[in-house]
Amino acid sequence: MKRKHIAVVMGGYSSEFEISLNSGKVVCDSLDSSKYHIYPIHILKERWYFVAENGEKHDINKANFSFSNGKETIVPDAVFNTIHGTPGEDGYLQAYLNLIEIPQTSCDYYQAALSFNKRDCLSVLKGFGIKCANSYYVNKGIHFSEEEIIKKVGLPCFVKPNRAGSSFGISKVYTLEELLPAIEKAFKEDSEIIVETAITGTEVSVGIYNDGSTIKILPPTEIVSENDYFDFEAKYLGKSQEITPARISEKDTKKVTFIAEEIYRLLNMKGITRSDFIIQEGVPYFIEINTNPGLSLESIVPKQVREAGLTLTDFFDVLLQNILNKE
Repeated sequence: MKRKHIAVVMGGYSSEFEISLNSGKVVCDSLDSSKYHIYPIHILKERWYFVAENGEKHDINKANFSFSNGKETIVPDAVFNTIHGTPGEDGYLQAYLNLIEIPQTSCDYYQAALSFNKRDCLSVLKGFGIKCANSYYVNKGIHFSEEEIIKKVGLPCFVKPNRAGSSFGISKVYTLEELLPAIEKAFKEDSEIIVETAITGTEVSVGIYNDGSTIKILPPTEIVSENDYFDFEAKYLGKSQEITPARISEKDTKKVTFIAEEIYRLLNMKGITRSDFIIQEGVPYFIEINTNPGLSLESIVPKQVREAGLTLTDFFDVLLQNILNKE
């Protein structure tokens, strides 16, 4: 069988750049080299390029996403998308690749744009009866009342950038005096802010993917942060326990996985997603969905994949075959 040319895109334009590079490296190292020619592609604001084994950088021709491998010009058969944040998780890259007819492993551009915008995603899912925390929206340059915000969401509450990941710009607020500094911090990441009631309970993350014929649910992970919440340190600097499978009852497991699958279907998702919930008194509250979840070895989804009895090589192969078989 002729080996396919696979471009593994990583990097991006956001604060999650370094995290994406780790995810991309794991994918490159894990893909079956007997089935695929693998090309690590860095997408940066200033330059898009392929990194050859000798370290040479070859620019991407954005007209058709072609590049030189040092001997010939390559147009990839498919793109494995590992960019967290813009432009790989918010729909821009998906739309571009769709226009030039190169399949990619993440969801389609509309679903990416919708899910990346926390406000819009919550609004859509609330309309389908998915339980979410109370929220209040603030835009940069638009007047807001701190007292009105607290009246709506209460204390404690979370202040989050609307379109950011990896907990960049997030604060947990306990007093009215802490609210404005938290909003100013979030504005450093985004011009749109969401303020949410702090739900207390067990935090659980559910990975879901399509194996080509059916939707598969990975074993849920329970997140126990050493910090006040699952912040950047907890996610990436070892300040948390990520327990797979989650130490929750069979009843709660069925509830949270049912809702996660329902969200995957409602949003018409593809590829691998990871949905985060907090289970409060037996009720799962949806927090957010990640359409390009972290794939580094310490990330949640790879741990769930291994718990499910799969290797990363087999798992990534499924994601690629799903799109290659539709060519």
